[in-house]
Amino acid sequence: MDPLVRFTDAHSKGLIPDDVYDLTLKRFPITVAGIDRIEKASGIQYPVAYVEPSLVVSSSDPNSYEYGILFARTIPVMFEEKFQVVIQISAPLIAYGLKGTVHAILAHEFLHFLELLRKISKMELLSDEISGNLFENVYSDETRLFEPRVVFKDRTLLNHITKKFPSGFRDYKLEDKVIKFWSDRNLPKSNISLDANNVKLSAESLSKIKLDPKFLTKINELEEKSSKIRKKRLY
Repeated sequence: MDPLVRFTDAHSKGLIPDDVYDLTLKRFPITVAGIDRIEKASGIQYPVAYVEPSLVVSSSDPNSYEYGILFARTIPVMFEEKFQVVIQISAPLIAYGLKGTVHAILAHEFLHFLELLRKISKMELLSDEISGNLFENVYSDETRLFEPRVVFKDRTLLNHITKKFPSGFRDYKLEDKVIKFWSDRNLPKSNISLDANNVKLSAESLSKIKLDPKFLTKINELEEKSSKIRKKRLY
């Protein structure tokens, strides 16, 4: 899959101006380097990723001014009865995010990917909780991810994650840039509800998913080590 196919198509249709298109392409190697870095630091292949040609925002209430910018999303899909996890990376992140920020967000989504496959392997995806509040959603997000220091053997990458995700991602400088150079120019925007960012698969669908035994062994090891670290924090 060409990760830039949707972005290039949007540009050809006149939805993305030339300056934004050129800037995003120029900075795309930062994303590629981040994925390579995560694979090297974890020993696990990164899932399929693509560039979304829009600013993705989410709100707990369509009539509310409270909203969050989703710079990347982990999306599970069933295509022709085959299961696939896809990482959606927003073009505004690539165009305006600093290298450390881009890599931290890519790593964070990678943790979501691992958590998703852990749940699938244990048949825990039938009724995933849905939060209608952005703050509650952030809290839930932080309490169910693998420990980054267990997954990544890269001190600089870990520092980026720790700084960017102390309690949910927030980068005011990046958000200001995105609002000024993307939103205020009326470039493409996608609005999604918080419950649309959750996944529910039927038992039948789950039963058809086949995961590599070696990968499952790795997941179990990471889960066990993460659990030990969290127990030490409590006691």
